[in-house]
Amino acid sequence: MIPLRDDAPRSRTPYVNYLIIALNVLVFLFELTLPPRAQAGFEIQFAFVPYRVDRWLAGAAPFDLAVIPIFTSMFLHAGWLHLIGNMWFLVIFGDNVEDRLGHFRYLITYLLCGFGAALTHFVFNLHSRIPTVGASGAIAGVLGAYFLLYPSARVLTWFGFFVLWLPAWLVLGYWFVIQFLSGAAGTISPTTTSPVAFWAHVGGFLTGMLLTKALPLPKQYYAFEDY
Repeated sequence: MIPLRDDAPRSRTPYVNYLIIALNVLVFLFELTLPPRAQAGFEIQFAFVPYRVDRWLAGAAPFDLAVIPIFTSMFLHAGWLHLIGNMWFLVIFGDNVEDRLGHFRYLITYLLCGFGAALTHFVFNLHSRIPTVGASGAIAGVLGAYFLLYPSARVLTWFGFFVLWLPAWLVLGYWFVIQFLSGAAGTISPTTTSPVAFWAHVGGFLTGMLLTKALPLPKQYYAFEDY
C-alpha cells in the first residue's frame, strides 16, 4: 500500500513539519557535496551504531559518540529514494498530527519517537556495528499518533492495480503489521539480512501511540471528537 493523500482537514500551518522536512533535505544535499570518502565518513560518524552504545554502557566510549547520533541519524538518508519515501509519509500524515498536538508537542513527540525507535533497534540488534540512518523511526511515531488521532480519516491509497480510499486505521495498521512481521522474520532467521530497520519502525510507531495517550492535547481540542 502506498498512500497518496488523506482527507483529514487541518486548521493551522504545520511549520514544524515543514522545518523537519527542510532540514532532512538540506542535510542530504550537503552530503551530496562531499567527496565519496568524506561522505562515507560523515555518515558513519553521525549514524546510530548499536555497538557504540554497548561501549558507552561499558564505560569504554564517550556519551556524545554513543547517544547523540540517535538524533543526528534522524536527518541522514542513504539515497534519493530513501529521502523521498520518508518525506512523502511526513507530508501526508505529519501536518495533521502537528495540527492536533500543537507545534511544540509535535516537535517533542517527533524527537522522542526517533529515540524510542533507536532504543528498540538497539534491543533487537545488540552488538551490531552496522550504521543506521534515516527519519523513518521518528516518522513511524507520527504514523502511530495519526493512527490514534484520525482513525476514521480516509487515505487515497495505491494498492496494486487499484487506487482506493481506505480508512487510516486499515492503511496504517497494515503498515505496522508488515513491519512487525518483517522484524520478527529477521529475528527468527538471523541469516536473513535486510537494509531496513524494521524494529525501529515498530518501536517508533508504538512510541507515537504511547505519547499520544500520555501527553495531554491542547485545551482547544478537548471539545472536539476524533476525526
